[in-house]
Amino acid sequence: MPATRSFLVLLLAQFLLLGAAAAGDAANGEKVFAKCRACHSVEPGGRNQQGPNLHGVVGRPAGKAAGFNYSKVLLQSGVVWTEDKLDAYLADPKGMLPGNRMLFIGLKQAKERSDVIAYLKQTK
Repeated sequence: MPATRSFLVLLLAQFLLLGAAAAGDAANGEKVFAKCRACHSVEPGGRNQQGPNLHGVVGRPAGKAAGFNYSKVLLQSGVVWTEDKLDAYLADPKGMLPGNRMLFIGLKQAKERSDVIAYLKQTK
């Protein structure tokens, strides 16, 4: 029984550490977001640019930022921008939603994506 308990404690510790690592670093995410600022703003009420304002994007249905002219692909996607969906989209925008108009090739490093998502979560 003690060996089983030790194994469970170790397993729980790994799970908690992985969860903490997956949470992302919002301060670093703000720095990484500099790659996105050419096309996106995040300020409340900020204007749309080449891309939509991303303030409050986490939890928002795709294609719903006021005043932005979205592609048909995004408007009809049915996607809600959860952390998982944002991660997939940021990794490969054209792969996740072929035919969308985002020109950015994506963030290939999982850590960068996690950090940017943590930063975007703060914009609510």
